[in-house]
Amino acid sequence: MISSNAPHILFVNPWIHDFAAFDFWARPMGLMQLVSIVRSQGMHVSYIDCLNRFHPNADNLPSKKFRYGRGAYIKTQIPKPKKLASFPRKYSRYGILPEWFVHDLKVMHKPDVIMITSIMTYWYPGVQETIHYIRTVFKDVPIVLGGIYVRLCLSHAKKYMDADILVSDPGELVILKIIEQQTGFQSKLQFDIQQLDTFPYPAWDLQNKIPFVPLLTTRGCPFRCDYCASGFLEKQIRRRSIDHVCEEILYWYQKFHVRDFVFYDDALLYQSEKFAIPLLEKIISHKLPIRFHTPNAIHIREITEPVAKLLHASGFKNLRMGLETMDFKHRMDHKLTFSEFDKAINNLKNAGFQSKDLGAYLLIGLPEQKRESINASIDCVKESGVKPILAYYTPIPHTKLWTKAVELSPFAIAQDPIYTNNTIFPCQPKGLDWKELSEYQSRTKSMNGVSKNVVSN
Repeated sequence: MISSNAPHILFVNPWIHDFAAFDFWARPMGLMQLVSIVRSQGMHVSYIDCLNRFHPNADNLPSKKFRYGRGAYIKTQIPKPKKLASFPRKYSRYGILPEWFVHDLKVMHKPDVIMITSIMTYWYPGVQETIHYIRTVFKDVPIVLGGIYVRLCLSHAKKYMDADILVSDPGELVILKIIEQQTGFQSKLQFDIQQLDTFPYPAWDLQNKIPFVPLLTTRGCPFRCDYCASGFLEKQIRRRSIDHVCEEILYWYQKFHVRDFVFYDDALLYQSEKFAIPLLEKIISHKLPIRFHTPNAIHIREITEPVAKLLHASGFKNLRMGLETMDFKHRMDHKLTFSEFDKAINNLKNAGFQSKDLGAYLLIGLPEQKRESINASIDCVKESGVKPILAYYTPIPHTKLWTKAVELSPFAIAQDPIYTNNTIFPCQPKGLDWKELSEYQSRTKSMNGVSKNVVSN
């Protein structure tokens, strides 16, 4: 119930500025969790998604249809940042048009506080533009900026972001205190930070359309991959109960008719006997006509014969695996051996998965990575009957690989995150020319007419 003296809090998901971007089941999970927390405290909330593919003004724009809720963002070419001017690719704003954004701001009731998130570190120019347009409408409303970019690059954000407050801690720990400081409205946490089951569901209902629902069963990751900042962003592992996850699936299916669900977990199959197996068995017992997807990848070692059968029976359609490389002599982790990879693929195929359902991420652009190793990995994955999916490496602060990335990069990546854009292959001393990249992409083009499968790590 909304209190009569409750403040109005506006939440904003900013634009992306980049050489390329596509909605591969991407939604601001952290931001929408905060929206639901604030709403549960009896406050007024509004939400504007600058990436909204379903904005009412977009109805007259031509659009391509993609399966399972994915889709292309609205795209507007813009000038490249000066530091990226030498790269021979077009640069764009992805998301709604600025005039749509300004109109949506002007017609709403003036907010008391504006909360903005940030994601990829090198997308900060999109955040800057978002704040700029907000300031043209609400000059005196305090702006709070959080998210991954701020947490990883706090000193840079302090210097270049026109925000009143920067949040480098997990948002749920501080958001109510910030609102109280800015508005005087007092509220108490109605959930236990350590117990994820007590959190309200993310506020996906505030979208114009719900093409899919992201699911997060676990906060944190038990693995510490050299290229990943998960361990820095989440210091501990917290897991929801199986019943709570299933209740959320049923909620979105029954109330909003959602058919596609996307697992955002970093380690969905970790300790599968205790969690994934009983979770999948319970999902199957409900006999729902729904589909699941794993764009964040699942760990191949955990794909046993029983797990593979349950994945297929429960409705997984796009199964992405975190392979990284087939060069097992020089892997940066100990998560996998060749025999485990081979066995996992056989288990999946025997369970009923087809090649078009399966993809393995291969990292390219790593520091000191040999080009022969990339080609060999692509060929080996293809021979296994799985789609190789190229994932460009992004150097990320607070990871084990960061120091070496800074050492090897010809760019000042430690001074400006704009240089960590994976499209420019920031850790290749001589760069990675487009001819060579095209050759890699051509090698991945063979299964079901799929070509240029490229994602960001």
